Amino acid sequence: MRKLASAAAALLMMGSAAQAATEIDFFFPVPVQGKLSTEMTRMVEGFNSSQTDVHVTPVFTGAYDDTNLKTRAAVAAGKPPAAVLMSANFMREYAIDQKAMPLDALIAKDGKTPEAFIEQFFPAVRPNATENGHVYGVPFQNSTPILYYSVDAFKEAGLDPEKPPVTWQEWVDAAKKLTKRDGDSLTRAGLMIVEQYDTLGWLTSGFTMSNGGEYYNRGWGGEVYYNTASTIGAVQFLDDLVHKFKVMPEGVSDANAVASAFFSGRAAMIVNSTGALGFVRDNMKTPFKVAFVPRAIRNAVPIGGASLIIPEGNSPERQAAAWKLITYLTSPAVNGSWSRFTGYFAPRMAAYDLPEMKDYIAKNPDAKVAIDQLAYGQPWFATFNTVGVRKALEDQVQAVLSGKAKPAEAMAQAQKDADALLRPYVEQTALKLPQ
Repeated sequence: MRKLASAAAALLMMGSAAQAATEIDFFFPVPVQGKLSTEMTRMVEGFNSSQTDVHVTPVFTGAYDDTNLKTRAAVAAGKPPAAVLMSANFMREYAIDQKAMPLDALIAKDGKTPEAFIEQFFPAVRPNATENGHVYGVPFQNSTPILYYSVDAFKEAGLDPEKPPVTWQEWVDAAKKLTKRDGDSLTRAGLMIVEQYDTLGWLTSGFTMSNGGEYYNRGWGGEVYYNTASTIGAVQFLDDLVHKFKVMPEGVSDANAVASAFFSGRAAMIVNSTGALGFVRDNMKTPFKVAFVPRAIRNAVPIGGASLIIPEGNSPERQAAAWKLITYLTSPAVNGSWSRFTGYFAPRMAAYDLPEMKDYIAKNPDAKVAIDQLAYGQPWFATFNTVGVRKALEDQVQAVLSGKAKPAEAMAQAQKDADALLRPYVEQTALKLPQ
């Protein structure tokens, strides 16, 4: 009887412990191709198995923009997720709108200042994680755009695969040699870039910065620089690639079309996120290499990727549980594992001190290109009404790529549309504009 009583007591205690676990949900996007959703679910299961205090239900929420919309809707409904893997360039808007909580107090409980905490991450990713001296996001997956190119296509065109183009002029020259046509039909594009929403704005910002300009006001959420010589010049370069040099197809190519063209030999060079590197490795059947995105005036690339946030409206218990998950996911070992699976670089610098990461870089030198390019990494576009302001530009760039608009007039319209969307924030924070 005593043994039965002891067993019953043990079962009761186990049941109480299980009931004591804080149940939380975790929204996460998959912005690039590959089996990222499956791997993220596996990682969350690893967290759940590692402790008994918190149980996390992972919820796949689509692309970055989809995740933003679903998170805002949940917050508005009074049912915010406990943690979200949010596009890093939404941090400023979430801070402005008070939709995400500053993480300083949780950081302090771990015995760190916000400054000391954020210094654990690469300098290039820090600006998109902080706002007005407060930490709003913990960098988890980050990227830069990189140039992917076919070794066989380079050799066939008489180009040295060990010497990829480093300037825009060299890029055009190489693309011309790599392009193939059958009459008016483009059978192999010398170059393709991802031109869908979100990625197109990201890449255009990089071309603008490489062209010597700035894309937005880094210190204030109410100003963008679309109708400037540097931005117009960057869009003119894209227009020329399509309509003057005819090395890129006309129209708007999404990530699937670009990847398919590269894998099948219908594109010799592509520009995409380093976050797609694992996907390309798994699917490219012929040799390929990666390199810096060629420069105009200077090397400059926008940081991309996502940070972990805690939306406003969660109880202290759920906040603590979310922070435990965030701490786990951004630990050097877990962050490094995610990097090796996806191709995103690990923003946690200590990940690269681990033996398994050193071995991975040694065996996969292509993974080092994004790390080397961090020396030229610039903050990611972040404003009030981020998506609308970004799309104001993307709509016009897509019109240029489709032959429906010229760069100068397109950028003038983009600026006008963006200014209208930014007006409420400008009036609130800087000045009263005339009606």
